[in-house]
Amino acid sequence: MQPTISADTKTYKIDEAHSNVRFWVRHLMISKVHGELSDITGTVEYDAAAPDQTKIDVVINANSLTTKVDQRDGHLKSSDFMDVEKYPTITYKSTSVTKTDGNEFDIVGDFTLHGVTKPVTFKAEVSDEVPSPFGGFKIGVSAKGEINREDFGVSWNQALETGGIAVGKEIHFEIDLELDRA
Repeated sequence: MQPTISADTKTYKIDEAHSNVRFWVRHLMISKVHGELSDITGTVEYDAAAPDQTKIDVVINANSLTTKVDQRDGHLKSSDFMDVEKYPTITYKSTSVTKTDGNEFDIVGDFTLHGVTKPVTFKAEVSDEVPSPFGGFKIGVSAKGEINREDFGVSWNQALETGGIAVGKEIHFEIDLELDRA
């Protein structure tokens, strides 16, 4: 059930030029490979006095994925992994927001990747609203969370001769959003 929005709720738009989603996953069970998804749009409806009423709706262009290695990016976008031709977006819609301490929150929502939707929790920190030097107002959000990619049908892997697998199952996300309000 989506929360009811109060009259004090402010609607923010994701500032695409100042927001990104970074991720990392284990490679060969020894190192972390980092990547980024940069084409992010969406809105946040937020009332600082009633944060449990927050609504978050985010859409990420899956084709914006980059690890800065073209061959790897092509493989990750292929049907072995994300199949961006068939599933061009990753979405997140909040279902509950709980203030945990000060400006920290647990955000639970429906995360859709590769055509599969599952609940995912992110731990977030929200800044105070500030006037923007360009007009309007801004707020910042930093969040962390993780998913098991196999839960979303992204299960390609390769067994290693030494034991283990080539690509880790857990994808760790670090998200930084700058939100604009008129």
